[in-house]
Amino acid sequence: MTYASLPPELADHERKWIRVAADLSRAFAETAAQFDDAAEIPVANLKALHAAGLDAFFLPASLGGGGGSALAFGEVVRLISAGDPSTACIWVMHVGAAVGLSLRTTDNLGTFYADEYLAGKRFANALTEPAGGSAFLLPQQAAEPVDGGFRLSGSKRFVSGCEIADYLVLNVLIDNQPTFFGVIPDETVKFIPVWDTLGLRASRSQLVSFEGTLLRAEHRSRPPLPGDPNPIGAGLAPLSLGIADAALKALIAHARARIVPTTGEPLAKLQWVQFAVAEASTKLEAAIAYTRQALRQIDAGTAEPLLLLRAKLLANEVAREIGQLGISVGGATGFLRSSPIQRHFRDAQAGGLMAYSIETSKSFIGQALLEAEEVQS
Repeated sequence: MTYASLPPELADHERKWIRVAADLSRAFAETAAQFDDAAEIPVANLKALHAAGLDAFFLPASLGGGGGSALAFGEVVRLISAGDPSTACIWVMHVGAAVGLSLRTTDNLGTFYADEYLAGKRFANALTEPAGGSAFLLPQQAAEPVDGGFRLSGSKRFVSGCEIADYLVLNVLIDNQPTFFGVIPDETVKFIPVWDTLGLRASRSQLVSFEGTLLRAEHRSRPPLPGDPNPIGAGLAPLSLGIADAALKALIAHARARIVPTTGEPLAKLQWVQFAVAEASTKLEAAIAYTRQALRQIDAGTAEPLLLLRAKLLANEVAREIGQLGISVGGATGFLRSSPIQRHFRDAQAGGLMAYSIETSKSFIGQALLEAEEVQS
């Protein structure tokens, strides 16, 4: 992505933060392979994002932040993801958990969580249950009432960045209703070392066990309401778009440099490669345009219910397609561990598994269309 290609309606101060993200992304790209190989959380990257002011910029102004738009957030996430998608994944979950918890606990705790977030404390989402699949907002685990709140014994999975989190956001059933809490990890919270994945290895989205963990009444949050900022929903499509950007860049660089022995010319001169790259680029640009339009409508308060699902679905699928094309163009050398092509291919698989998964998204979209009383063209 070039600075000239940014949406024209972005404010000058938003463009400033996007330039900051672009500079950080280039630095993150230099160490992405090492963090991936070691499956190590890129703590230095996350600290750099906070130190640069990007955490604060996307906190609502009412809580002391910069009130950055969803459109600007999407551009920043896409840039960070192109540099290191594991960093982007943890950061999106961190911002989403912190913003949601800060907004929804003001009646009980005032600006406590917002102040902690601005001070550099880490947040993580603990919503998905082992048997829950994509139904992350519909927990099956119930918490029992005790003095001072409720007690939970259960587990959550795919909690990105949990090992460095100061606060977790989780939901449980109370009186058969999904209820959200902020939790400070203590000796009852265990991280189960099961993280050995194909892609996004440095996000270390572990399984977390809660062994009689106290959910304090004052840390109970109100339910999410229509119109609440939703950084995670806004960030998932750009996360995959950034992976697609990096994958396309890598395969183009390989095609230009790799010489075909039989012709003495680079792969980029082969017509099938040209056709495939043209198609991939066009699909990516379409997914970018659709995602931007979805984020614009979120900022305007006019978003249709299925808009973000469609944006995520398009972004997930184009990332997978470009990742696969990179392997095809790269051939055996692209399959080598030393090549960025194989890492982009692996990372591209992750977005489609995140809730709502590609299959669940298609089910929701198809069901909504087929059950509608009137389908408009």
